[in-house]
Parts: sequence; C-alpha cells; structure tokens
Amino acid sequence: MSARSVFYGSRRGVGNFIEKGRILGLLHSLFLGFIQGLTEFLPVSSSGHLVLFQRFFGLHEPELFFDICLHVGTLGAVCLFFRRDIAGLVKATLAWIACRGQVASMSPAQREDLILVGLILAGSVPTAILGLVIKEFSQMIFASLALVGVMLCLTAGLLAATALIPQGRDQKLTLPKALLIGLIQGVAVLPGLSRSGSTIVLALFLGVSRERAARFSFLLSIPAIVGASLLSLLDISAVSGPGWGVIAAGTAVSAVTGYLALRLLVYIVGQGKLHFFAPYCLIVGLIALAVGW
Repeated sequence: MSARSVFYGSRRGVGNFIEKGRILGLLHSLFLGFIQGLTEFLPVSSSGHLVLFQRFFGLHEPELFFDICLHVGTLGAVCLFFRRDIAGLVKATLAWIACRGQVASMSPAQREDLILVGLILAGSVPTAILGLVIKEFSQMIFASLALVGVMLCLTAGLLAATALIPQGRDQKLTLPKALLIGLIQGVAVLPGLSRSGSTIVLALFLGVSRERAARFSFLLSIPAIVGASLLSLLDISAVSGPGWGVIAAGTAVSAVTGYLALRLLVYIVGQGKLHFFAPYCLIVGLIALAVGW
C-alpha cells in the first residue's frame, strides 16, 4: 500500500485522463477507483502499478483532489474493517485521559489497547521522516520504470520468503519492532515495494503472529494516509477536474474494492499463503525491468 500520491500528491491535471466527456470520465473514475482499492491492500504495490499504467497505457495521475478522494475511499475501507479495533483504541485513549495518566486505574484490556496506540504512534514517526526525505527525490524516483521492476522483484522475494516462516509464533509487539515496521513502511513509498507486503512480512520475521502482523500493518497505515492526505490538501489551490458525481463514483468503488481486497488479504495472511502473490510480482517486475532497461 504504498501509493505515491498518498505521500506526495501531484499537480498533474486530469488532462488526457478525463477529457472526452462525462461517460469516458466516469469510466476512468471507476477504473481508477478499482485499481486503487485493489492494489492499495493486496501486496502488489499500488504505486508500482500507477507507474506501469502510466507507461504502458498512457494514463496520467488523476487531479490531486480526486486522488485524495480515492485514498479517502480506501481509508474508509480499512476503518470499517477494523472498526472494533479502532473503537477500542479510542476508548483506551479516552480512559487514559480521564484517569489523568494513571494507567493502573485502567482495565487490562484498556492498558493493552493503550500500548498499541503508543506503538502505532511510534511506528508512524520513521514513516513520516522517510516520507519527507524521499519526497525531495520523488520526480526522479517515479520516473524510473527500472526501479519499479527492482522493487517488485524485491517484493516477490519478501513474499516468497514467508513460506519459510514456522507456524505458531506469537511474540509480543515491542517498541523496537514497531519502529522497524514503521521504518519499512516509510521505505515502501518507493514504487514497486508493497507497503502491506513489506510491513506484514517484517512483522512475521520478527516473530509476530499472522493475525497481529496484519492488524498492526493496517492500523499503522491509517495515520500515514490521514497525515499525508491532509498535507496534500495544503497543496490544492482550487478544486478542478471531474465533477462531484464522477469523484463520488470513483471514491465509492475505491472503498468497496478496498474492503473486499482487505478481507481477502487478511484471510490469506491467516492461512499463511502470502507467498502466493510472489509469482505475480516477479513476472510484472521482470517485465518492468525489460522495458525500463
């Protein structure tokens, strides 16, 4: 899940993308929403696919406001899927505030949720720092199809390696582990390196259980998407491009597709079959390398 525009945004207009009437604009909006929802959560790299679609099909990134709306759709999907977890985190935070930081006064479940809140915030720090650093090189990075190929092949290797991880491991998620996972999430802004794949794989190799790894990976993505989208809004001088109906349609498709993709990935992670995505990433990566070089 690491879409380029989640972290950077773009000033490219809809231009060639939505220029031939409402019907074509709507179809393009639905297509982008579908691709965004599908690749944001499946471990195949949404940003890598964005670069590939641009190169092979002549498509351009959507207008920034529309792009943000697509990410709001996938944000809604992850929030809906993990609504009980999020509610628990909010309640734990409010309970901590209410008892003025006296953790001993909180229930064991609230203390556990409060720890998770702290780990999510801690993991978000290296993500934000790396995102800001890599932003300075975004134009060069996202112009390289060869880089996309290398990163997709790396993603394939990471996913394939999960077949070697023994079952039954369930170590605690500690601060150092959260920081490492946040670090790899920051690195995953590179196109072709899957955010969900890299964070889940790293968590698994650190001994975290499949369920905890998937849960933390996607909860950790929420602050990144929210923060980056808010920063991108600051770059918008005026809202232009497709009409509100077209934007709403793309956002809805992004949310529905994202929710279904998220359900599928969580199931696959739970079954220990994450390596099933490796051949696809490898094939697409080799194609990108062949064309890029």
